[in-house]
Amino acid sequence: MGMGELGTNVGSVLASVMVVWAIFKDHFPYRLSGHIEKYIQKLVRFVYPYIEITFHELAGERLKRSEAFSAIQNYLSTKATSKASRFKADVVKDIKSLVLTMDDHEEVPDEFNGVKVWWVLNKHENKSRSISYYPVSDEKRSFKLSFHKRHRELITGPYIEHVMSEGKAVSTENRQRKLYSNNPSKNWYGWKRTKWSHVFFEHPSTFDTLAMETKKKEEIKNDLKKFRKGKEYYTKIGKAWKRGYLLYGPPGTGKSSMIAAIANFLDYDVYDLELTTVMDNTELRNLLIETSSKSVIVIEDIDCSLDLTGQRLKKKEKDGDEEEKDPIKKKEKEESENKDSKVTLSGLLNFIDGLWSACGGERIIVFTTNHVDKLDPALIRRGRMDKHIEMSYCCFEAFRVLAKNYLDTDSHKLYVKIESLLGETNMTPADVADNLMPKSDEEGVETCLNNLIEALVDAKKEEARKKAEEEARLKAEREEKDKEESAEEAVKVDENSANSVVKENGFHK
Repeated sequence: MGMGELGTNVGSVLASVMVVWAIFKDHFPYRLSGHIEKYIQKLVRFVYPYIEITFHELAGERLKRSEAFSAIQNYLSTKATSKASRFKADVVKDIKSLVLTMDDHEEVPDEFNGVKVWWVLNKHENKSRSISYYPVSDEKRSFKLSFHKRHRELITGPYIEHVMSEGKAVSTENRQRKLYSNNPSKNWYGWKRTKWSHVFFEHPSTFDTLAMETKKKEEIKNDLKKFRKGKEYYTKIGKAWKRGYLLYGPPGTGKSSMIAAIANFLDYDVYDLELTTVMDNTELRNLLIETSSKSVIVIEDIDCSLDLTGQRLKKKEKDGDEEEKDPIKKKEKEESENKDSKVTLSGLLNFIDGLWSACGGERIIVFTTNHVDKLDPALIRRGRMDKHIEMSYCCFEAFRVLAKNYLDTDSHKLYVKIESLLGETNMTPADVADNLMPKSDEEGVETCLNNLIEALVDAKKEEARKKAEEEARLKAEREEKDKEESAEEAVKVDENSANSVVKENGFHK
């Protein structure tokens, strides 16, 4: 018997009961109505042998979107096309066909182990017009699951677990990955305010397009594969399921492309954390809590993001010695200091591998820097930054990858000369790529390769010039130092001679 047919049979009975109950509540004392209500509920349950479970879209104290609601929605999206009669159509980016989902108040039947259930998407619109600083949504949605009470254990146990599992699998398969950036804390509160803003992550970089030695890329990919499968292993050894990567090297060596390749390889979201907008350690911890599992958390140019090496304290002590006397400038200075981030090295270390780092799991934490020597050793030691990856200048193998990417060629007669020049000259992959990119339709493979050869020759000359200048500077410094030492030696000789003359004349001090 369907839900519509059941409603026809018992509808008149329930309607009569509800009318009588409404009249009764208006004319009888509250305590008496409370006792009678219990018996009416029992009567309804006796007449109506179906159990209903409601899954609200917004749940919890902060009214966040329920994971259960999302999983059910994804699960029913695979059922609605064949079993529903009313749909909502939507177009998803990068998918040519329409995506159909069940319409509001539409009923979709399902079957599990021979037992039939019914799902209905309900929508309630708030008719009130209350005024609030934090207004609530005018629309509340929920899924209602109905089934016969004799199948209670099967549906509330295995069936709901099945729906959650299938729904999450559909979500993983169809989801669009996101690139998040942290909002300033002043924007964290109020209606629909969040700690993170996002756009869809569409960076095309992969390990195949990355300008790096094949052996090194395979080593990184194997490390990532091991991490992705390591949930039980990390639990066994008593560590949070996370891994730290330090990418260091000159600008233009592909650190950002490496991050995108890692995210694409693992199919993770990316959280780009700008430390300068984080006011203190508490805010940093709150941002960490709001990140999801299966994510890459990135802090780029960490040596420039904040002063985490004690220099801030020295600056404060120096400023204390030079107290500002002008009251207006003093106030402006205090306001400026209050706006500065007060994140400490200790707070960042706790963010990486403290107690709060275990909230959630399956996270990659990436630091990038152009000057690894400037970082505090405690920040990048093994166990925090587990893998250190040097992003160096372009080698010949990396050049071959770029030539394939930009010119779609695997070999050329000019490769021999380019290999020789790359062995003698430091040029970043970014500069190599810029020279390989055709600037017009008339520029072919040979023209672009010649452009690169010319740039390498110029770079080699520039390096030789700088080297000569540096050698000349060092030579001049050595000569100057030798002159100073000779002058000091001459002064000492003169002093010794004067002392000897004094002693010979019989004058003693």
